[in-house]
Amino acid sequence: MTATLTRAARDRRPRTLLRAFAPVLLGAVALALWESVARSGAVPALFLPAPSEVAVRLSEDAGGLLWSYTWPTALRAVAGCLAGAALALPLGYLVYRSRTAAVALGPYIAASQALPAVALAPLLVLWLNRGSLPIVVLCALMVFFPILMTWVLGLRGLDPDVLDAARLDGASGAAFLLRVEIPLALPALLTGLRTGFTLSITGAVVGEFVMGGRGLGSLIAARSRSGDTEGLFTVLVVLCLLATAVYIVLGAAERRSRHYLGENS
Repeated sequence: MTATLTRAARDRRPRTLLRAFAPVLLGAVALALWESVARSGAVPALFLPAPSEVAVRLSEDAGGLLWSYTWPTALRAVAGCLAGAALALPLGYLVYRSRTAAVALGPYIAASQALPAVALAPLLVLWLNRGSLPIVVLCALMVFFPILMTWVLGLRGLDPDVLDAARLDGASGAAFLLRVEIPLALPALLTGLRTGFTLSITGAVVGEFVMGGRGLGSLIAARSRSGDTEGLFTVLVVLCLLATAVYIVLGAAERRSRHYLGENS
């Protein structure tokens, strides 16, 4: 038995290394190609600066400028994602539990996804004035649908035999939700939050771009007006790093929850 486990661990090690280094290798190849194209002069630097030049500019801005603009965007994205989740989770549970609610609310939930964020932004300014509140509301509207749908699908995918066994053990009501349904559907919930936060960052940037306020969106607008291509790329890099960091953290939490559920199933 021990030899089998050891052999399985050795078999998993190459896959783990490949999973860790494959994105790094792909990124290095892409950066090398980008650098060579930019240095060749085939594309003017105004349109495509070299990655090395973007890195230098990023190091110059990272000390204070970018951080002072990143912090408000990140806070608005987090607040919007949490607000969207606070609305989506109870409504999703209602849709899961009640066929009548699913039929009645389904068209309106789908319609909420069809509304473009850029079209909503001016209306939110009229209704809520300028500031962080309309941007947070815009983020919440953008993340609401994917979180709700992932949550509902996760609940509907629960093993009926496990649920029946929990009911036979006496679980019911709020205890059944908190101790059985939520833990079992936690991987799906984390997947929805991971997708939702990425969209929430997009919503925050769009909101700042349209509504104003200090943040990465307003920095993009200012640098776009001045033709500062290197500066635009540095903001894009920061946005990618922010989204990637959250994606990795929530992805690790999702894998850990699946591992925990597998051990206790």
